[in-house]
Amino acid sequence: MEAEQVTEPTDNAAEKEQKEVTSVIVGVAVVAFLLLLSYGLLAGPGSSGPLSEGPAPDFSLQLLSGGQLSLEDLHDQVVVVNFWASWCEPCREEAPILEKAWQEYQGQGVTFVGIAYKDTEDKARAFLDEFGVTYPNALDPGNKIARAYRVQGVPETFFVKGGEIADLYIGPLTEDQFVTRIEKLLAR
Repeated sequence: MEAEQVTEPTDNAAEKEQKEVTSVIVGVAVVAFLLLLSYGLLAGPGSSGPLSEGPAPDFSLQLLSGGQLSLEDLHDQVVVVNFWASWCEPCREEAPILEKAWQEYQGQGVTFVGIAYKDTEDKARAFLDEFGVTYPNALDPGNKIARAYRVQGVPETFFVKGGEIADLYIGPLTEDQFVTRIEKLLAR
């Protein structure tokens, strides 16, 4: 009868086990890094998410009502830049509030600008007609303006004064939230 041979782990087996452990650790670290990067936590301050401060990116719009409008031309105004879409339910809730505020503030140094986000001209016009929107609105061909403002969804509303972003609100604004922000900027 032959005796069973018991072998001790060799250096090769220990090295192989160490390599597997190292591979798992590196894999977990890479996955963690990619997750943090995708959530914008490693990109540095102000480089992800909508712009909330600093110079407002200039734009020149071809208005749906005809004519052109440039942010630079409104430097002496409080400018409310609202990104919206006809397919957006919260935008439908917000539209009457924006129009009411526009009617109240349009002669007081406040200008509203609506920018249709990822929308078609026909649907954008139908939306504006449905809600009786009278302030200037435009499409954003290629979403260039939305990218400059780093819009991530709609509605998003930027409040600009003196060419600087003074406030940002993500989601549908209530009338009180809207009025509070405008009054604060007019008082500055």
